[in-house]
Amino acid sequence: MSLLEKAVAGERLSLEEGVEILKKADLLALARAADQVRRRLHPENRVTFIIDRNINYTNVCQCRCRFCAFYRHPQDPDAYLITKEELFQKIEETIQAGGTEVLIQGGLHPDLGLDYYLDMLRSIKERFQIHIHSFSPPEIVHIARKSGLPVKEVLTRLKEAGLDSLPGGGAEILVDRVRRVISPHKVSWAEWMEVMRSAHSLGMKSTATMMFGHIETLEERVLHMVRVRELQDETRGFTAFIPWSFQPLNTELGGETATGVDYLRTLAVARLMLDNVPNLQASWVTQGAKIAQIALFFGANDFGSTMLEENVVRAAGVNYRVPLPEIIRCISEAGFTPAQRTTFYQIIREY
Repeated sequence: MSLLEKAVAGERLSLEEGVEILKKADLLALARAADQVRRRLHPENRVTFIIDRNINYTNVCQCRCRFCAFYRHPQDPDAYLITKEELFQKIEETIQAGGTEVLIQGGLHPDLGLDYYLDMLRSIKERFQIHIHSFSPPEIVHIARKSGLPVKEVLTRLKEAGLDSLPGGGAEILVDRVRRVISPHKVSWAEWMEVMRSAHSLGMKSTATMMFGHIETLEERVLHMVRVRELQDETRGFTAFIPWSFQPLNTELGGETATGVDYLRTLAVARLMLDNVPNLQASWVTQGAKIAQIALFFGANDFGSTMLEENVVRAAGVNYRVPLPEIIRCISEAGFTPAQRTTFYQIIREY
């Protein structure tokens, strides 16, 4: 039995087997295998998406990651911290557009403590009925360090104030060799995991991301998937996996962006490796609509978000805009039923 047949049969692939497939498998055979796994997990021939908005409440960050073109120093002329009025207006616009979720993320601001975040969450929940999917693990660790409280206590308080789930940002590659080079001031891979483990233990769900195509080896790329899979075995808290390719423009790290073929291969291998993560998101934000459409045949069952606003990838010189009608058209033309979903993948409506 070939490794692809093994995966299609529902048998778990080892790290070494995943690396071999990523390096050597025929592209179309790999696509077929990932598509078969995807159809086994999602036999309803539906491709989902969510209407939401990314709100970056600040671009001030003391982390200074080498792959990031978004962050600013506190004294920079274009450094900002949005007002509550701006925040509420953005949420109001999201709800008017049929949105069900806000993804609030920012930098590691040196002056913002736990009370700032608790107040933000409470003030949103007082005014709006919307799912708050916010604050990646590096932000949570930063808040915990500033407050002198354990991560789990911080998460408990944020949850009580209105935080509903966690985005998987800040994962990059879950290998410290890579992290020391691209984000030396950010949390270790084990700290990222510990935030997610703690959140899951409190009944909060999260996503997991992977930013690839910079300095990591193919082995490290697959090791990242294995580490997500291991935590998922333990907690069952990840709703989706979202791989996206590094965008080098305007960053200190520089280099070339991953090709569409590299993206599709990595996506398909993720579908085969992550046998316990139900959903795999295509990334039109970094790949554009055409590759995202092809991704639906490489294991992806979700088109991600309409993203009424996106600032971080755009700061790296990539500005794909895919409005809702275009998302629906891309899904329909690929032969699937487009469906709007909630954060937890309940279907709101089909198109």
